Amino acid sequence: VPQLGPQLPPRLTQQPWHLLYSTGRDGFSLRTLYRSGARPDSPALLLIRDTEAQAFGAFSATAIRSSSGFYGTGETFLFSFCPELKVFRWTGRNDFFVNGDVNLLMVGGGSGRFGLWLDADLHHGGSQPCETFDNETLSQREEFCIQDLEMWGLA
Repeated sequence: VPQLGPQLPPRLTQQPWHLLYSTGRDGFSLRTLYRSGARPDSPALLLIRDTEAQAFGAFSATAIRSSSGFYGTGETFLFSFCPELKVFRWTGRNDFFVNGDVNLLMVGGGSGRFGLWLDADLHHGGSQPCETFDNETLSQREEFCIQDLEMWGLA
């Protein structure tokens, strides 16, 4: 979280963040992640470590929630710590920021590809280059197994 601070929108840089959800504490469940969300107007930071010890994730200016379509703002971005911090910001090509239902959470999209996706049991996910962020694959492989996942929100 400290390394990502300078990448966040300026209005959030001095705000206190707290852990809303952790697979280590709360188990592996997308439904539980949604229930753990903060206020609807509160931003969320997803941090993921895969089983190959790669760290990456997504920032959403709005709460991560179940939805019937894409939502979010151009402040949304993807990031990777492989090997140093790389941030992938909105390209302006589409507004496929965040979309989630009980089976799948997606961040970024276009042409059938998602910048980041997570399945319902939060054990598997994937990352592909997408039009929303013009990102690289966030992990070493396009599909990965999740070791740890945390969601942080404003206190």
